[in-house]
Amino acid sequence: MSAAPQEHALSLAETQPAGNVGRMKILIIEDDLEAAVYLTKAFREAGIVADHASDGESGLFMGSENTYDVIVIDRMLPRRDGLSVISELRRKAIHTPVLILSALGQVDDRVTGLRAGGDDYLPKPYAFSELLARVEVLGRRKGTPDQDVVYRVGDLELDRLSHEVRRGGKEILLQPREFRLLEYLMKNAGQVVTRTMLLENVWDYHFDPQTNVIDVHVSRLRSKIEKDFSQPLLKTIRGAGYMIKDEG
Repeated sequence: MSAAPQEHALSLAETQPAGNVGRMKILIIEDDLEAAVYLTKAFREAGIVADHASDGESGLFMGSENTYDVIVIDRMLPRRDGLSVISELRRKAIHTPVLILSALGQVDDRVTGLRAGGDDYLPKPYAFSELLARVEVLGRRKGTPDQDVVYRVGDLELDRLSHEVRRGGKEILLQPREFRLLEYLMKNAGQVVTRTMLLENVWDYHFDPQTNVIDVHVSRLRSKIEKDFSQPLLKTIRGAGYMIKDEG
């Protein structure tokens, strides 16, 4: 439910942390449209990709089907309350860190939220600088498959923190979009990744722009990671999408 943050989204130059949080991707589950628009805009200005779900059922689906670094969830939601969403995510063995935002800020409320599977609890109203700092801390948590720091496919290695890519020990320089494309492909190594998946998770489009943007970037990426190497890794699956896989 709504409770306006205590800072304006346009003053983020003062609230952004010294070290950019990078390409963190979060899910905001909030039924108040005004609050959701504010948060989405504020996080994006801070360099964080933010998706939005307007009710508990939609949030549960998005949190289950997509990979996020952090989920920010309101406690009181239509269709399914926030604590129920968290409990179901944990039941499905989805360990994405969850920060609960709620107007219910008493000690018992916070304890209940944390025991339901939440990782942090921030009562409303709140300062965006504090919310951003807490999300950054949660986003640094490691240890689950979805949050691996280094991805490897054969002799190809991608470090999510340093943004370095190497193959056979040789550094490969990628543009930001190429890095994000490779990161997503390697996270789903051995699986077919469709155009729709790439549009939504790499370009943040929820529609088909009817361009060859994906083909162009895949071609450039393939030339960089396979040049001077005899073993191909990135394959085009005709009529389906793309797959990165080591068959050596």
